Amino acid sequence: QVQLVESGGGLVQAGGSLRLSCAASGRIFSINPLAWHWYRRAPGKQRELVAAITSGGDTNYAESVKGRFTISRDNAKTTVYLQMNNLKPEDTAVYYCNAGPRVGLVVLHWGQGTQVTVSS
Repeated sequence: QVQLVESGGGLVQAGGSLRLSCAASGRIFSINPLAWHWYRRAPGKQRELVAAITSGGDTNYAESVKGRFTISRDNAKTTVYLQMNNLKPEDTAVYYCNAGPRVGLVVLHWGQGTQVTVSS
């Protein structure tokens, strides 16, 4: 089965930057996902969609991160990234990646995520 491994999180001060990575292994190309996503879950809150990118290269962002975060994929389409600039304390959350046939629909098992903590 497909395994998702997120990395790149850490502790940063407000205004700092992080670059998250999501590596997929297993039978991912048998599934051939058309849309990749970054989600986050803050303590006491539901998981929310942060950014998405389609196989055609179209991107979508939550209003709260627009202009600060950028989602991208490598040329081989084996890794998805989230560049996070001008981080704010409210960005503190566990960040997860996932994929599916369209934006907003994920079908893979969730990985463990990567913790992002932004201090004020």
